[in-house]
Amino acid sequence: MGLIGGLLTTLFGARRNVVVETVEAFRENAEAGAGRASDHRAAVLAQFAAEMARERRGGWDRFIDGLNRLPRPAMAFGTLGLIGAAMADPVWFMARMEGLALVPEPLWWLMGAIVSFYFGARMQAHGQSFEREMVEALGRMRAHRSGSIPGPAPAPAALPSPRATGPDAPWAPNAALDDWMRTQP
Repeated sequence: MGLIGGLLTTLFGARRNVVVETVEAFRENAEAGAGRASDHRAAVLAQFAAEMARERRGGWDRFIDGLNRLPRPAMAFGTLGLIGAAMADPVWFMARMEGLALVPEPLWWLMGAIVSFYFGARMQAHGQSFEREMVEALGRMRAHRSGSIPGPAPAPAALPSPRATGPDAPWAPNAALDDWMRTQP
């Protein structure tokens, strides 16, 4: 055994463990994986903490925020309640559905427009905040690459083209992507 150990030490050096390195090519190092998972959990918790940290708001603002959170759960629980009512008392449920059938069509259109505008406005607001976050992240990335101190970057008028090159391009040159872009019309 001493001969094989001496041969492996000669070939690979005294500080290397060839068996461990070979096994790690096929199976993750559990200790390193646990460390990465711990770092990931810590980063997720830090992100959640940053999202939940808000300035103290007044009672009216909290009340309105609570009202804004009610429509979707109310619709979901209301639908589940209707299903339960249909199973519990079909005659009662049928009478309510006949009443709904008597609602004039323009009133259904009006209700659909109100619900569409409500959820559409929420979707628009979330989309715009996402765009602002992406522009800020792009500014931080540019500042990081240029070596300057990151700070709030001014919002550009539009995101740069993926064909942009030069020192202020937000991504590193990629030969395969450049070749593919040349073949596109």
